[in-house]
Amino acid sequence: MTVSATEAIATGEGQEAAVLLERTRETVNPDLRRTVESLPGSMRRVAMYHFGWEREDGTPAAGNAGKAIRPALVLASAQALHGAGGRAGEAAWLGAGLAAAVRPAVAVELAHNFTLLHDDVIDKDVRRRGRATAWTVFGIPDAIITGDAMMALALRLLAEDPHPASAEASSRLAACVVELCAGQQADCAFERQSHVPLDACLTMAMAKTGALLGCACALGALYAGAGPEEADAMDAFGREAGLAFQLIDDLIGIWGDPGHTGKPAGADLLARKKSLPVVAALTSGTAAGEELAALYAGPMTGDDVRRAADAVERAGGRDWAQAHAADRMGRAVQQLSRAVPDLGAAGGLLALAEFVTRRTL
Repeated sequence: MTVSATEAIATGEGQEAAVLLERTRETVNPDLRRTVESLPGSMRRVAMYHFGWEREDGTPAAGNAGKAIRPALVLASAQALHGAGGRAGEAAWLGAGLAAAVRPAVAVELAHNFTLLHDDVIDKDVRRRGRATAWTVFGIPDAIITGDAMMALALRLLAEDPHPASAEASSRLAACVVELCAGQQADCAFERQSHVPLDACLTMAMAKTGALLGCACALGALYAGAGPEEADAMDAFGREAGLAFQLIDDLIGIWGDPGHTGKPAGADLLARKKSLPVVAALTSGTAAGEELAALYAGPMTGDDVRRAADAVERAGGRDWAQAHAADRMGRAVQQLSRAVPDLGAAGGLLALAEFVTRRTL
């Protein structure tokens, strides 16, 4: 008997996702750290600081290396495809399957952190994970170079892997990064434009965020022995879930609690970012949208940030983003069912997807 999407999502997803993320960190972080420690000299120091494992002076720190959502998607996707084979598939996953999937999980996390190091420089963000960003501590050149080295490590991990799926995985990750960079470039271009169509903003977000989540799911599927069609379906699942993730992330960028985000309240508005709720508000044709456009035309103060947040909400940007995130999650589940018809085998994936789209503001 198959499990419906609603039933699969509604049963203890928060607790299951928390357990899965913690298990992923325990499984992946040792290999991730060993890989990062292989970097030479100053790049190693910047990377260890960025991941929260060292302080600025190089002494050990019990920091936060991140939520591990992307490596968790790799492992959960591999498990879902193994589990689709019944008890024998589940047994294979608990043995060699888990060990084999760790390397692509590390590669995806390295690629993700490559983007974070660069994004912090581009966006001039001074806080990440509750402390100063790497570029503010070590300088822009070292942060950029360390990010480049992380991306090279990610591709080398896959290139040197004897697993039969490694070549396809490496190709997919490389293509994903090119798409991701195109999304970042579009995002930067939008900041210089007075008018940005909502469809263009959605396309940018799919490339900038959805592509890597989709790639993570596809790599997990490939390492579970999936064929091209199943891998493509898993990629589509991750992309749709990734867009839902970005919509919620954009809402948090406006209304998030600084105690949870590690960033100042309204940081995205202060930087006049063209996030999805903002663009939805700017293109709403409402008086509140016009008020927001006027605020975005000049530098922001603290009072302006509060007024801008209120204008986004009155123009419907907040409600639109929340509704569109739910719609994208529905599409994600449809794509997932193409690769895993019995969604009961994909409980971990569904729990993760629900977790990232129901984070509190």
